[in-house]
Amino acid sequence: MDGSEVLNFGEFLIRRSDDMLELGLQHVAVVAISVALCSIIGIGLGAAVYRTDRAREVILAAAGVTLTIPSFALFVLFIGPFGLGATPVVLALSLYGLLPILRNTITGLRSVDPAVVESARGMGMSRFRQLITIEFPLAWPVIITGIRVTTLILIGIAAIGNVVLGPGYGELIFGGLARVGTPVGVHLVLAGIIGVMLVAVLYDIVLNLLRIFTTSKGIR
Repeated sequence: MDGSEVLNFGEFLIRRSDDMLELGLQHVAVVAISVALCSIIGIGLGAAVYRTDRAREVILAAAGVTLTIPSFALFVLFIGPFGLGATPVVLALSLYGLLPILRNTITGLRSVDPAVVESARGMGMSRFRQLITIEFPLAWPVIITGIRVTTLILIGIAAIGNVVLGPGYGELIFGGLARVGTPVGVHLVLAGIIGVMLVAVLYDIVLNLLRIFTTSKGIR
């Protein structure tokens, strides 16, 4: 861009600031809901299978297969049963984001020192209490890293959700692509990309703070 183009883009952002904020809040919300679903399912499945080799392999393989499905195709496939809008986007993102959380949950729980678990068992703790009070806190730094990776992946994929009229900055990007070759098209795409990047930075800061405040000082 030359100086005039940069100036014009700045003016464009100022004119569309309300849209940028609204779409940003939509993007943040759809990612937050998807990550919450991924975390509930991934952590739950990881805790259920981490001690069983065969079940663990099957679950990880199934979660891995979902990543081979092109995101564009998956969004379109979900139109039939779920229609247009946020619902198919959230469901597709939840499938795409499952593997990192699931894998890190299993890795984190399996990395807990067996001697610590044995000591807890010797004190008469039930298996569930061991998991909640001993294993999960020790595995948490690894688990939240998986949540962080999933979040950053889904922020980008969420933009593609506009193909099924999903919320977020994909509206600007796809609107710009529909006007390819025009100054307004370039501005729309750039605005969408910048918006996605800002959301990624915001989430990264929040999750890093969450990791710090939810991890015991002894294992940070």
